[in-house]
Amino acid sequence: MKIKVEGEKIIKAVKKYDGIEILLENHEDAKEAINLILRKTELFNRSEYGKLKNVEVTSFQEYKTSAVDYKLVFLLNFIFEEQTPLDMKVAIIKELQEFFHKV
Repeated sequence: MKIKVEGEKIIKAVKKYDGIEILLENHEDAKEAINLILRKTELFNRSEYGKLKNVEVTSFQEYKTSAVDYKLVFLLNFIFEEQTPLDMKVAIIKELQEFFHKV
């Protein structure tokens, strides 16, 4: 399962929890930032999050009106253990997505 997150949301979250302003140039930068966020927040301290094996990050540019008006967006692909119930997957992803909407 995948969600998309704007780069600005990731930058704001790192600023809020680590107190540093980062620059996201590519998916590797975003992956490091996501790991910082997950480590600093309480989102992944509960036992059910043990089913989440990895979060893969890719990037793309989302164009609004022209080739010069775009946002850097990151696609987060959640990799779960086999046999993880669908409801649990949805709950985990929904919680992270809501976190980014609040930032």
